Amino acid sequence: MTDSPYNRGINRGSHQHIWASTALNTAYFVFLINAYRYGDLSHVYPIARGSAPLIVAVFSVAIVGETLSRQAALSVVLIALGIMSLTLTRGADGFREPRAMLYAVGTGIFIAGYTVVDGLGARLAHSAHGYTFWVHLLNGLPITLLALYLRRGRVSVSVRNSWKLGVLAGVISLLAYWIVIWAMTQAPMALVSAVRETSMVFAVLFGVFFLKERLNLARLVSTSITLIGTAMIKMSK
Repeated sequence: MTDSPYNRGINRGSHQHIWASTALNTAYFVFLINAYRYGDLSHVYPIARGSAPLIVAVFSVAIVGETLSRQAALSVVLIALGIMSLTLTRGADGFREPRAMLYAVGTGIFIAGYTVVDGLGARLAHSAHGYTFWVHLLNGLPITLLALYLRRGRVSVSVRNSWKLGVLAGVISLLAYWIVIWAMTQAPMALVSAVRETSMVFAVLFGVFFLKERLNLARLVSTSITLIGTAMIKMSK
């Protein structure tokens, strides 16, 4: 790992962060599943992913002691608002179920929680590689046990039918989050979290170009706000 102001001089272990990350990730999965149970994907997911950078910014500045320039802070706000405004592109029907909104916001809180914990843990460990390996190894255990308990015999059927896609998704998830954890050892967590959530923009573009979904004015505005915020992060350096 290269030397940076975000990991220099830290020599303590990160075992507690790995266990805390495991607990937070398990809570994240539980809240996300319940958010989908009570609300539509297009309503709850942008709220969950868009609120996380704002919460990370508050945690990292107020508790961790990181600093953000005024322009960097504004860029985080723009990205978060751009992502969350995607919820409005499908109308207001999704807001009529308070449980869906509660679980969506709770999901965002847990995303922010494990993001901050993992950022600090990787800095303490002095290795994004080893930290990412152990976090992903342990994160899979609680949710697997929970699935075995709740779904019992249906888990084996699901594994047989979709294990190839599962392995591919697991590898992609591991590589993607390794990049995120490494980035948090080099830059403020709030900025990394905000840029990470711009993946919602790529999801919109994928839907337009490959699934032939309609790019209406609301989606175009939401995407533009997110991209403006991302460009401001680059210019704030």
